Amino acid sequence: EKRSSFLGHVRMVETEEDAKAFVQALKKEHYDARHNCWCYAIKDGPTRYSDDGEPAGTAGMPVLDYIRKTGFTDAVVVVTRYFGGILLGKGGLVRAYSSSVAECLDTADIRLLQVCAEYAVSVSYTGVDGVQKYTSTHTRLWW
Repeated sequence: EKRSSFLGHVRMVETEEDAKAFVQALKKEHYDARHNCWCYAIKDGPTRYSDDGEPAGTAGMPVLDYIRKTGFTDAVVVVTRYFGGILLGKGGLVRAYSSSVAECLDTADIRLLQVCAEYAVSVSYTGVDGVQKYTSTHTRLWW
């Protein structure tokens, strides 16, 4: 967009700490970018966003709006902007960040996770490793 480059990144997360770690890792990876705007929505948890120095409401909020509109949860999205030297104005920024997050999520390999059954298993302390090893290859569990 007018010589600026926008890169979208998305990852599934289960906790706010996971979301923050992903944001920090991308900020470190793209340390030379002008902005790393982000948003995350954790099911039954917090929803947060940041404009990371862009004018208020022009970056993080459009990302959050798209996440809400599409119903994504347990996800963190970061849009990295490499400034191209031309100011986009508030409307241009909103359009650029909105289209970046839309393209990012529309092209991502996203799968719906659905709880099919819940089980409670009692094992001795010495048996925990075996249960974890088995279930990690056969199902998805939250410990």
